Amino acid sequence: MRNRFLLVGILILSLHNWAAFGNTSQKKQQTPNIVLVFVDDLGYGDLGCYGQELIQTPNIDKMAEEGVRFTDFYSAFPVCAPSRCALMTGKHAGNTWIRHNMNVLPMGQMPIPDEEITIPEILKEQGYKTGAFGKWSLGAPGNSGDPLKQGFDYFYGYYCQCYAHNYFPEVLWRNGDTIQLKNETTPVHVSFIDYPLSYATKKVEYSADLIFDEALKFIEDNQDNPFFLYYASALPHSNGEAPVDEKFEIPDWGIYADSAWLPVEKGYAAMVSMLDIQMGEINSKLKELGIEKNTLVIFTSDNGPTKFAKRFESTGVLRGRKRDLYEGGIRIPFIAKWQGEIEEGQVSRQPAAMYDLMPTFAEIVDTQIPKECSGNAINALIQKKKQAQQSNLYWEFYEGDRAPKQAVRKGDWKLLRFNFNEPAESEVELYNLANDLSEENNLAAKEPAVIKELLKIMDEAHQDYQFIDVDPK
Repeated sequence: MRNRFLLVGILILSLHNWAAFGNTSQKKQQTPNIVLVFVDDLGYGDLGCYGQELIQTPNIDKMAEEGVRFTDFYSAFPVCAPSRCALMTGKHAGNTWIRHNMNVLPMGQMPIPDEEITIPEILKEQGYKTGAFGKWSLGAPGNSGDPLKQGFDYFYGYYCQCYAHNYFPEVLWRNGDTIQLKNETTPVHVSFIDYPLSYATKKVEYSADLIFDEALKFIEDNQDNPFFLYYASALPHSNGEAPVDEKFEIPDWGIYADSAWLPVEKGYAAMVSMLDIQMGEINSKLKELGIEKNTLVIFTSDNGPTKFAKRFESTGVLRGRKRDLYEGGIRIPFIAKWQGEIEEGQVSRQPAAMYDLMPTFAEIVDTQIPKECSGNAINALIQKKKQAQQSNLYWEFYEGDRAPKQAVRKGDWKLLRFNFNEPAESEVELYNLANDLSEENNLAAKEPAVIKELLKIMDEAHQDYQFIDVDPK
C-alpha cells in the first residue's frame, strides 16, 4: 500500500512537471525573439530583390521570398545619428531629441537624455535580454546616451559614428571598456571634428568580423530566453579619411576581385555581399538552434546611399541620396521574416517608417506603447493582431542644400518645403509618387489646395529645435 501511494505521488509530480514544462514552452512561443539588422548607407536599389543586377545578395533575396518586402519604407532622417535616435525612441523628425549629426567631446555624438524611452527599455521590462552590436551614435561611456543606460544589457562595437569610419581601428568597446586590437592607424584631423579620425596602415583585425561574431554569440547565449538583438553594422559606409582607392575597407574583394571595376566599386560591392553572407549566417544560426519559428528578423538601412559607387545605381530610379529628403535619401530597403507569422512572398506597399518599429514591437510583446511615440504598428508584421490606422509620414532636416527643410507624405502626395525657417525664402515642391516616383514633375503651381493641406500637417508636426552648427560627416 505504501509503495502504491509512493507510485501515485511520483506520477502526480511527473504530470505537474510536464505541465509546467508545457506552459514554459507555450510561453516562449508567445514571446518571440527580435533580430533587427540595421545597416549603414545601403541604398534602396542595392539588393537583388529591389532590382540590383551587379551585386549578388542571394541570402537577403531568399529572406524576402520567405517573408515580406516593403516597397515604401522610410528612414526617419537622411543621416546616421538622428536616424538612430528616431528608431530607438519611436519619434518622428518633428519631435525627436536629435535631428542632425553633432559631434561632442571627448568623443561621439550628442547623447539622448535619461528620460527618453527606448525600444530595449520596453522589451527589457517584458523579460528580454538585450544586446547592441556595431555602431551606436547616441552617446558615449558614462553619459546619458550610453546604451547600457538606455536599456541594453550588453554592448560591443563603436560608440562614435566617426570612429566607425575605420574598419581596422586600434580599439573597440565592450560595455564601456576599450578592447585593444592589433591594427595600427594614422590619425587624420578633420576641420569640423575636435578629435582625430584615422585609417589603418597595418590591417590585422577587421571590426566587421569581430562585431558580427559577438552578435552571433549573443544569439547562442540567449537561445533559451527571449532576446532583442540590435545588430547595427557599419557596412557599407565608407571611410572618408582613407586614401581614395581604400575608402571601402574590406579584407578582400571576393567574387568581384577580377572585375574591371574601380577599387571603390569592388570594395562597395564586396561590403554589400558581406552583409548578405552575414544575413545568411544569422538565419542559419536561428534554424540550427531551433528558434527560427519564434524569431522576427528584420533587415533595413539607416538612410540612403552616398555618392560613391554610382555604377550600381544604388537608389534605383529615385532622386537624391544621403542628406536629401527626396526619395533617394530616405526610402530604404526593409525586409522582415517570421516563419508561421508573416506570410511568405509578400510585397507590402504600405508606407511606413522606422519610428513605426517601436509600436510594432510593443504590439507583438503585448505591452503598452509609450504615449510619446509618433508611429503606428506595421500591419504586415502583426497580421494576427489588431490592424493599426496608418498616419502621415513626416521629416525635417537641418543640413545640406536649402536647409532647414521638411517633407511630408500623405497617401501618394509628397510635399517638400525648403528654408522653412525663413518664410520669405521658403520654397515648396509637390510630387505625386504614384506616377512620378523619380520626383521630376513639380505640381506645386497646379495643386494649391493639396499644398495648403500638407503645409498644415508640417506645421503641426514640427516642434522647436535648437540647431547647433556643426558640419555633417
